[in-house]
Amino acid sequence: MKLWLKGLALRALRSPWGVCGVHGQPPPPPAPEITATWEAINLGRQPVPEYFNFAHDVLDVWSQLEKAGHRPSNPAFWWVGGTGKEIKWSFEELGKQSRKAANVLESACGLQSGDRMMVVLPRLPEWWLVTVACMRAGLIMIPGISQLTEKDLKYRLQASRAKSIITSDALVPQVDAICHDCPSLQTKLLVSDNSHPGWMNFRELLQKASSEHNCVRTKSQDPLSIYFTSGTTGNPKMVEHSHSSYGLGFVASGRHWVALTESSIFWNTTDTGWVKAAWTFFSAWSNGSCVFVHELPRVDTKLILNTLSRFPITSLCCVPTLFRLLVQEDLTRYQFPSLRHCVTGGEALNPDVRERWKSQTGLELHEGYGQSETVVICANQKGMMIKTGSMGKAFPPYDVQIVDDQGNVLPPGEEGNVAVRIKPTRPFCFFHHYVDNPEKTAASEQGDFYITGDRAFMDKDGYFWFLGRSDDVINSSSYRIGPVEVESALAEHPAVLECAVVSSPDPIRGEVVKAFIVLTPAYSSHEPEALTRELQEHVKKTTAPYKYPRKVEFISELPKTVSGKIQRGKLRNQEWGR
Repeated sequence: MKLWLKGLALRALRSPWGVCGVHGQPPPPPAPEITATWEAINLGRQPVPEYFNFAHDVLDVWSQLEKAGHRPSNPAFWWVGGTGKEIKWSFEELGKQSRKAANVLESACGLQSGDRMMVVLPRLPEWWLVTVACMRAGLIMIPGISQLTEKDLKYRLQASRAKSIITSDALVPQVDAICHDCPSLQTKLLVSDNSHPGWMNFRELLQKASSEHNCVRTKSQDPLSIYFTSGTTGNPKMVEHSHSSYGLGFVASGRHWVALTESSIFWNTTDTGWVKAAWTFFSAWSNGSCVFVHELPRVDTKLILNTLSRFPITSLCCVPTLFRLLVQEDLTRYQFPSLRHCVTGGEALNPDVRERWKSQTGLELHEGYGQSETVVICANQKGMMIKTGSMGKAFPPYDVQIVDDQGNVLPPGEEGNVAVRIKPTRPFCFFHHYVDNPEKTAASEQGDFYITGDRAFMDKDGYFWFLGRSDDVINSSSYRIGPVEVESALAEHPAVLECAVVSSPDPIRGEVVKAFIVLTPAYSSHEPEALTRELQEHVKKTTAPYKYPRKVEFISELPKTVSGKIQRGKLRNQEWGR
């Protein structure tokens, strides 16, 4: 039985038609051997197949397993709207709806394999449908956040030469205003119950479309997606990933970092425009898990806690800033009967947040680290001893090291660049290149390594300790100070609700540490000068004294991305008058 099943899994990956295309094939046996094969490829123990398409070779396989009774009854996709409306799809229904969507993209929009499509939608079910449909049609999807401005949209459409865009009512005026400056743009799709001149209504077209569709035969290295970087230095860059880098790159991290199984219901609160939204469904669906989505038009801690109490969510992922807001609530008022595992990433996790979440919920926070260019490259895996403040160990198949500016590996304890070995063999679960930017691609490599742009050190046990982005690190009178260390120290004081630390110009030291602090309600009326001194003394006692913030500013809120990550760059530019 095991040998037969292993052969079935390998045929699913080697054949452009996978399991579903083998006529007369008996119903597949249980899933563990199939996921084990995918995981072995993910971890570099088996070669990457020549042909691979996640929609066909993973989602359709789960659909077959589901119909054969070899998967629990929980849905593959579970969406909850702001008014309480729910949509649940099995893998079979997801397959049917995504094939209909693929026909819309090919027939109504005239798109062909290799064309690029911008997908700018809030947390609506259509985002997941269109994403899978792009895979089936061989299109290159370009996700974007719904808060993009007219200028942002124009830059992205022109740079990517996208032939189509799909969005909701909110962005129609912005797209109409700039589409004449975007000659590549041929079709505009609207997800709405309304109509707009010049736009095709996706929901109407989907309803009429056929559910019969032949998946495009894609090679593993064919481009799947393009993500625009955050653009902290210069214009955002286009990061290209392949069908295998994402489609096969998350099986192991989903199982060992997020602890997903076929019975899991996984909720990631991130916005659809960020890579972690894709990380979620690739991780979950690779392992036969359910993707849970709440429309969440804005960050609402009470709504998040009530959702965890009401729905059988087993795995949760939020950015550290959101966890910090959650622990400010009285968590004893809530019960999370199904929640078993919590992960976080996207920015450094303050040790204080981890300890408070664990003490109030009994659940550990497992931090992970990766970039738009990579999948998860460091993580605190399930069952691994966690060192408070560390982002864990290197995650296979990556060889992660700390290197100097020439690409030389540094010994344990020395600060340097977080780097991933790409020579002599480039990991398959890695971005291809920065599109149309060979100079940036070349500049990201040093010796045998890809340089992430983050600073850290590795201890003697192989744990990595994040210090900050290279441009976040503060150089004060020759002392190099990582903002995360100072923020973690400040976070331990009861006056600090949130904080961000950046460099600030100083005529003597060149630059000094400045802390922007949002106070807890209990301290909001304290005398600022006295509280500043108290916080400075607290930092001196908590970490090395030279790291204390010589400047402190109390503010009502910190600038953040829509996914809740603190934007230090905006504060730093403000300080330096940029």
